[in-house]
Amino acid sequence: MALIDLQNISKQYDIKVILKDANFTLQEGQRVAVIGQNGQGKSTLFKIIMGLTEPDSGELAIDKSIKIEMLDQQPKFEDNLNVRNAIENQLVEIKAAKTEYENITNRLATEYENKELLRRQSELATFIDFHNAWDLDNMIERVLKEFDLKQYEFKDVNLLSGGEQRRVSLAGLILKKPDVLLLDEPTNHLDVYMVEFLEELLLKNNFTLLFISHDRYFIDNIATNVIEVDGGELRKFNGGYSMYLEQKAQILSNLQKEHENLLRLVKQEAHWMQHGVTARRKRNERRKAEYFDLKNRAKTNPAYIKKMSLELQREQKSFNSEENQQNRKKMLYELDNIYKSLGEKELICNFTTRILQKDTIAIVGPNGSGKSTLLKIFMEKMKIDSGSFKKGDFQIGYFDQQREMLDDDKTIMEIFCPNGGDRVVLDDGRNMHVYGYLKNFLFPKEYLDKKVAVLSGGEKNRVALALLFTKRVDCMILDEPTNDLDIPTINILEEYLQNFQGALIFVSHDRYFVDKIAKKLFVFKGNGEIMESFQPYSEYLEIEKELKELNSLEVEIEKEKNISSKTEQKETKKQTKLSYKEQREYDTLPKEIEDLEKKIEELNDCLANPSCYEKIGIITLSSELEEKQKFYNEKVDRFLELELLVESFNS
Repeated sequence: MALIDLQNISKQYDIKVILKDANFTLQEGQRVAVIGQNGQGKSTLFKIIMGLTEPDSGELAIDKSIKIEMLDQQPKFEDNLNVRNAIENQLVEIKAAKTEYENITNRLATEYENKELLRRQSELATFIDFHNAWDLDNMIERVLKEFDLKQYEFKDVNLLSGGEQRRVSLAGLILKKPDVLLLDEPTNHLDVYMVEFLEELLLKNNFTLLFISHDRYFIDNIATNVIEVDGGELRKFNGGYSMYLEQKAQILSNLQKEHENLLRLVKQEAHWMQHGVTARRKRNERRKAEYFDLKNRAKTNPAYIKKMSLELQREQKSFNSEENQQNRKKMLYELDNIYKSLGEKELICNFTTRILQKDTIAIVGPNGSGKSTLLKIFMEKMKIDSGSFKKGDFQIGYFDQQREMLDDDKTIMEIFCPNGGDRVVLDDGRNMHVYGYLKNFLFPKEYLDKKVAVLSGGEKNRVALALLFTKRVDCMILDEPTNDLDIPTINILEEYLQNFQGALIFVSHDRYFVDKIAKKLFVFKGNGEIMESFQPYSEYLEIEKELKELNSLEVEIEKEKNISSKTEQKETKKQTKLSYKEQREYDTLPKEIEDLEKKIEELNDCLANPSCYEKIGIITLSSELEEKQKFYNEKVDRFLELELLVESFNS
């Protein structure tokens, strides 16, 4: 069912064509991502749909029975309204429906043959079902918690920061669930855990959605279709971001002469998606299959939980051989047991690390956990409370969210050529004309004489990043570099960063960007602990999620065990030691396990020796090894189970 239908829509501002004979249809249940370079017409498309802007020509048909709502970049709230009330004020219609439903249900106890009441009750039930509002109060509580708004629950909403106000507005819209929801950069100001929660709600509640985003994993996870706005045209692609890349590469391969530069970027992106994410997903799928199998077995045998938890923790904390080779590289930073707190909050506790000349490190974790504080320590803008902090003699290039390196009163030309002339020297020594260089960052020639003050936030970020790559530095420190950037610009940024020869330290919530650029993670756990990992960030998050599920399962099993134990105490005397059979098994298992380990080692040695495996046969050896390995795992699991029983008797 088509909810919105745009036919031959055109829109022009002065001489700039924004949309030209554009066609677009939104069906019920679709989640459409709108992508494209900034200034190409994404926001204009939203404004036309919302009735905030009239098209110059074309037809716009919107189902009059539906409600369309949009997340504003700068939401407005009434005066003297706290955060909880600001959310609840958006849910007045839903609360009224629930109240009416309850009243009708009570009336039907005595008027059970009233057909009008039954019809109205059915209508209200359908409405409440659509908005998933039967347990609305608990959903409000959960949204407050997951969007980190619980601490501000009774604070005046107009005293919050812009990012916090957007989270309040987003929370209300998600709970309100209009028939069509328009979101402009919904993941801005959300950390990865908030983004995951948002993804869960959007998918679980089957939203009809039109959204603008530069978060490529968010697009991949959420979108059923992608619309690219380019040169006034709307091009439709099926699936999420990875499928868009595949389809785009196919289209561009037929237009190679016209799109040489864009083709290179798209192929680079598609190659990474194919060889990076896809391979990792296959590996994750295998591990997740094992995880779910163990999780099911854990319900009957708690020893499996410990086994799986240990395996996941080892995987999460894995380090690769790169660290052993790094001693030959130049040392930039050396931190030994540093500690830093702000007020009563511990941000960094006993953190020790070394950063070398070609390290590429992403600093990740929840909002407010101390990531920017660590950057300030690296920049020597903030001192540690205790521990040892050593910084070598090297040059730093810094990109901050406030863009302090830019002077609003200067033109772009004056920023890049402060001493006159029209050429810039890049960090790799290349000498380029300033226009030729800025064209790489998607700036047209007429922008050279524009003052920084008149640029948009995204354009200022592009100028700041372009300026950064003209500096000769040994280390770049970047704070949320992808904020306010469109996907084409992020692709360019990634290419420059991948070619940078120095160390790179950056804070980002963009999972795709972190996966693609970082070779190492500093993960802020939110309690002062910082963990180092060489895993891709998306893989780390998957394991973290599985560990949380295992912890919840362990608590659930413990509760069931306590209930069962109390029941057994009433019926029979509590077991205080192993039975004779169990004790004998517990005593003999270590020797059996040791013998199996030796046999497995012998089989592996034989498989590595041609003169050995040719006599016995590879298939025979492999089958025996598989059987022994399976038998070994069963023995280990049984021993862990008995060991847990022994520990419970002694506690």
